[in-house]
Amino acid sequence: MTDKSDPTTTRRGFLKTGLAAGGAMAAGGAANAAGDPLITEVQPWAQELGDGVDATPYGMPIEFESDVVRRNVEWLTADTISSINFTPIHALDGTITPQGCAFERHHSGAIELRKEDYRLMINGLVDTPLIFTYEDLERFPRENHVYFCECAANTGMEWAGAQLNGAQFTHGMIHNMEYTGVSLRTLLEEAGVKPEGKWVYVEGADASSNGRSIPLEKALDDVLVAFKANGEALRKEHGYPVRLVVPGWEGNMWVKWLRRIEVGDQPWESREETSKYTDTLEDGTSRKWTWEMDAKSVVTSPSPQAPITHGKGPLVITGLAWSGRGAITRVDVSVDGGKSWKEARLAAPGQDKAISRFYLDHDWDGSEMLLQSRAIDSTGYVQPTKAQLRDVRGLNSIYHNNCIQTWWVKESGEAENVEVS
Repeated sequence: MTDKSDPTTTRRGFLKTGLAAGGAMAAGGAANAAGDPLITEVQPWAQELGDGVDATPYGMPIEFESDVVRRNVEWLTADTISSINFTPIHALDGTITPQGCAFERHHSGAIELRKEDYRLMINGLVDTPLIFTYEDLERFPRENHVYFCECAANTGMEWAGAQLNGAQFTHGMIHNMEYTGVSLRTLLEEAGVKPEGKWVYVEGADASSNGRSIPLEKALDDVLVAFKANGEALRKEHGYPVRLVVPGWEGNMWVKWLRRIEVGDQPWESREETSKYTDTLEDGTSRKWTWEMDAKSVVTSPSPQAPITHGKGPLVITGLAWSGRGAITRVDVSVDGGKSWKEARLAAPGQDKAISRFYLDHDWDGSEMLLQSRAIDSTGYVQPTKAQLRDVRGLNSIYHNNCIQTWWVKESGEAENVEVS
């Protein structure tokens, strides 16, 4: 039980005590203002003029944050043309991913396509085949929605055991952005879907012609034809000038450089929904049409790339949670490998198919921790352990690994990826 009469047992009391004691707080925290030259002496930045307003017409991150970048894992693929890089989720806070940090996944490289050269065709089982220009799309009623996009292979390398040492690499195939665009339903209604139409096939303009089948029910629900993200034009690597947004479903279906939407009466059985993006079970059979991304979470700090550097005392444990089936309603955090759990604080009420940020204020005594998080969504689904997933799917899977992740936080404050299943 906490003794509230002892000022060192509360966060505010600890900070006050650390300051009053002079020098640094545990292992280099807040310094004594009376002896800190950064407080008592005038610094160069207060004596010189800074940059003018036109120094960087498009604002860029300051050089001191140059390590907050996407990263590739060289051995994952033969080259970087058909490959992936990872969002630095360990170094971000809040929920919105800056476009410049949002992960990339290409099948034949990111292409350059001018708005003036852009065309989107709707054909197949429609009353009137149509072709839209970029300017045409801008004239339709617009919508704005915040959604996460997660590659189905996110965390896939961890299926057989702990592999990569960093939240960026285990869970960084994800971003969460505000998309602006036109409802796919609006465009399909413009063309007029014939009664026998049950599916749509969406195809990209890049050399891979990446394409996926989507049930018409989903296409008419919340799918968005997007041309802005976080208020600005899409980046080249995210499908400029137009991409598809398929909320809650695996990222491979979010076709970039969207060029064609065909309405049909059955799925197309393309490469990306047969030989790829299916779940191979222990007996060798594979299940398909597992589009939805189940509830998932990860502690981003402390973690292998974000160790504890301030020593014992107040510690903010934070991370991300999301679900393709609804909104996050609760996140629990464990410091003992799942033996006991504490409910974390959500930074804001969960949004449908969007990332939530969670925090747990913890008083760290300097001992080892087995740090985990567990997400619960609005359907009541509880994020499973790796053992629970393996009981159903064996060890042959790659995609849709939404298991509970464990970081072993050592007495030094450093962290390592381990398995507690």
